[in-house]
Amino acid sequence: MGLALRGRVLAAVESRWGTGSWKELVRRARTTETRSRDLRTPGMSWCPGWCWPASDSSMATPAWRWGVFFSALCSPGGSNSQGTSSQPSGLGGQGQLDLGGPGEGDGSTPPHPEHQFRRWAIMAPALWSKEEEYSCQYGSPTYLALCGLGGIVSCGMTHTAVVPLDLVKCRMQAEPSRYRSLMQGFSLTVKEEGMRGLARGWAPTCWGYSMQGLCKFGLYEVFKLRYSELLGPERAYLYRTSLYLAASATAEFFADIALSPMEAVKVRIQTQKGYANTLREAAPKMYQEEGLWAFYKGVTPLWMRQIPYTMMKFACFERTLEALYAHVVPKPRSECTKMEQLGVTFVAGYIAGVFCAVVSHPADSVVSVLNKEKGSSASDILKRLGFRGVWKGLFARILMIGTLTALQWFIYDSVKVYLRMPRPPPPEMPESLKKHSFFN
Repeated sequence: MGLALRGRVLAAVESRWGTGSWKELVRRARTTETRSRDLRTPGMSWCPGWCWPASDSSMATPAWRWGVFFSALCSPGGSNSQGTSSQPSGLGGQGQLDLGGPGEGDGSTPPHPEHQFRRWAIMAPALWSKEEEYSCQYGSPTYLALCGLGGIVSCGMTHTAVVPLDLVKCRMQAEPSRYRSLMQGFSLTVKEEGMRGLARGWAPTCWGYSMQGLCKFGLYEVFKLRYSELLGPERAYLYRTSLYLAASATAEFFADIALSPMEAVKVRIQTQKGYANTLREAAPKMYQEEGLWAFYKGVTPLWMRQIPYTMMKFACFERTLEALYAHVVPKPRSECTKMEQLGVTFVAGYIAGVFCAVVSHPADSVVSVLNKEKGSSASDILKRLGFRGVWKGLFARILMIGTLTALQWFIYDSVKVYLRMPRPPPPEMPESLKKHSFFN
């Protein structure tokens, strides 16, 4: 409705004041902001900074846009002062808009500028309302489906991009005697297999983590909304950290089931030399040798690794983002540009990623060894590695996961911006809690 209304208004402006007049009116109105600031129309509310209306900041319109409407549109003259009059019709009608232009009524007396301005002022918020720009409604099935699509893009792209780093990390965990450090592991891999060797396992990585991203981000939004409804607005606000933890843990439970088969194939290709070189070669071979269990025997340690990781990833990100806007960013999120918001998202994502890497690394070490060896169990491997062994390759994982998590959040938010999706509303204390607050 907003785009259609905007098109009708712009067409009416150009038909009355000439083709291309809209851009010219905007340019000239930018220079008339000071004069326009003194204008007040009875029956309309104004807020500091000369935005309308004061009660809804999401509908605020900069002063120069009101300069367009008052200084140019309210004048009885114009580049097409002899234009024909338009017949009144409602906003929902099929005819032309009643813009109150020159020649209204009997054509002998122009309307009072104040009356004409009030008509334009009533329509103007609909033209630039942020709510009208969204492609879907927050919490709708379309919104949740697009969140899943954003998860596919963010997780699939980022994990595939860091396959070389992941390969060396897995080999440091599976063969610590040969791969003693990150740089030594890179040089040894290139020496033995060439540069192409660093890309081993990229196909199962791309497929597996795309499916994981679909479930992780899509289901997180689903469970966050459902758990919020179960708790109610007051408890959802007071216990929002626990809400983030519960929603992310539930989503990751299902995401790991989708990831496990491709993760098993990836680790087998990367750590067991000579076994297989491609996904098409490795998957049938694993099924023939060990059956379906070969793809899901690592799901339990995968839960041990990924659920703490995802809980930290979402809860730490949400609270870090909230803290950055409250204490670091010098203006409210609603006043930040899209690029500024994406920058804050990247910083919050990197901070969350560092904590994610630490809490999930021991289980990641077990998964790497478990998928390499046949007939082993997670408890046997954990006993054999010991305390120091499970922390092998931590620096490489911090470097990989920190960058990975930051990029995932950045790409995920960028997809939301590109698809014109509404951003989740920032946590705000309900009115019922404000009334009973000690400080209010």
